[in-house]
Amino acid sequence: MAKDDDYESVLSSSATEVASFETSNRSLLNRIQHILHSNPAAVPLIVLVTSVIVFGLLLGSKFFSPFALTLILQQTAIVGIVGAAQTLVILTAGIDLSVGAVMVLSSVVMGQFTFRYGLPPELAIMCGFACGALMGFISGVLVAIVRLPPFIVTLGMWQIVLATNFLYSANETIRSQDIEANAPILQFFGEKIVIGGAVFTYGVIALILLVALLHYVLNHTAWGRHVYAIGDDPDAAELSGVQVKKTLISVYVIAGMICALAGWALIGRIGSVSPTAGQEANIESITAVVIGGISLFGGRGSILGMLFGALIVGVFSLGLRLFGADPQWTYLLIGLLIICAVAVDQWIRKVSS
Repeated sequence: MAKDDDYESVLSSSATEVASFETSNRSLLNRIQHILHSNPAAVPLIVLVTSVIVFGLLLGSKFFSPFALTLILQQTAIVGIVGAAQTLVILTAGIDLSVGAVMVLSSVVMGQFTFRYGLPPELAIMCGFACGALMGFISGVLVAIVRLPPFIVTLGMWQIVLATNFLYSANETIRSQDIEANAPILQFFGEKIVIGGAVFTYGVIALILLVALLHYVLNHTAWGRHVYAIGDDPDAAELSGVQVKKTLISVYVIAGMICALAGWALIGRIGSVSPTAGQEANIESITAVVIGGISLFGGRGSILGMLFGALIVGVFSLGLRLFGADPQWTYLLIGLLIICAVAVDQWIRKVSS
């Protein structure tokens, strides 16, 4: 009997230790989950810092030079601005496949209104913003009032806006020399500021200011809280007094105006007004958002994460190019990052539930 008691005591002690280990393990996972849930930009920030350090160690001063690092900012300025528009829509549990087309059409309107109709370039730029707002308003009404799925609405708008762009512009490119001579303000965001060895463009500065503004609005205003509430649960948001339809329409209108800003910055980036520019902006903006830790299910994420996601793509693109690697490796690694980002988001949701 004494031996049986000793045996049961050992089993009990072992079971307690295993249970204790599992509890501590679960609590560690829970702590990590809560940190990631409350700081959605943490994962992309860690990936960004790690990738910069790795490429810096492998490439040395060729990568760590001020010019190379600011070149990444220049290359991601357009994607980051369009990604900001995409972020607002995705936070409401929607998606906007028309952002790239709206960006290009807005830039074409700015150029054509200046050179075809002879409007002052400042007024033409305002017309470009009005065009972006109108496209966003149409999408917002179809989503909020007609209650069509955002994917279908923006897929259709993408085709409509793309066709309108080519029909209106007659596939005509306004040359850089003409813009520089007659309407240099259209190239404003392409102008450069040199600080030491770092080269910044006004497009980069516009991106940073835009992200800072949206970060404040989304986190410190009632409108921002309503955007998150709609993405989390639109029915509960409406029951709590949120004007869901008006907020959704405002999100799409603001996203359209941000796309117009990207269109203006695009003219500065490439120097000309081209109806064929920015063809991959849709996919690139979604890539930046997903890698940035913003949930495609809506209601969770940070605009800062989108910026980090865009920079991650820029770091990998430049780093691999300096290595002399095949460009396909960039697509492969970015694809893996997208899948990992979605997996992390699903893990966070699963653990939190």
